[in-house]
Amino acid sequence: MRKIACLAVALGMFASLSVSADAQNKEADRVENAGKVLTEILNVPEDIPRDLLNKAECVIVLPSVLKVAIGVGGSYGRGVMLCRSGDDFTGAWGTPSMIALEGGSFGLQLGGQATDFVLLVMNSRGADSILASKVKLGAGISAAAGPKGRDLSAATDAALRAEVLSYSRSRGLFAGVSLEGSTLRPDNDANRRIYGRKISARDIVLHARIEPPPAAKALISMLNEKSPKNLSKR
Repeated sequence: MRKIACLAVALGMFASLSVSADAQNKEADRVENAGKVLTEILNVPEDIPRDLLNKAECVIVLPSVLKVAIGVGGSYGRGVMLCRSGDDFTGAWGTPSMIALEGGSFGLQLGGQATDFVLLVMNSRGADSILASKVKLGAGISAAAGPKGRDLSAATDAALRAEVLSYSRSRGLFAGVSLEGSTLRPDNDANRRIYGRKISARDIVLHARIEPPPAAKALISMLNEKSPKNLSKR
């Protein structure tokens, strides 16, 4: 009887470890996919203007956001947020935090098709708000569809003053898109799964309390290659 009990305990521990490893691998895949999406987008000069990226404090990448049945036009996506390191955001790009996007009427634009989103966070207030708790775009922080192309002369003052600029890519088409009404929040459960312990999004992103996972290598390398310096601090 004792042998059977010991065997049951051992099997339970093995199952728990297996589930934990699967959950960590799932989050790692999400980080890796974010890196692939960003690499493809940044390698096209006509997509995100480089001078806007060079002035961004943080970048959020949400691969394959799907329209779901949460009210009218509701959508749901998971991705990553990473910022330039240092108290004044002037260092190299740091460790990513998992992030969640929910709700918002923009779901009507997806037409059931998985859509990739890239968001530029343009100032420290926007970064602090997103990392602290759930924040509504257009209410808690200002947001606008991001201008695209090499020439920013057509960008509106509202877009250039926004704290978050958002872009979408669906069916090969890339465009600025308004995400007003949707919410962003740190995905603390996903952070615990990928980093193996409870740690706040702020400590991950701003305070360099943990090393990036191997899956984030391509994502961080691409940003450091395409935008090594924060030019908004000049």
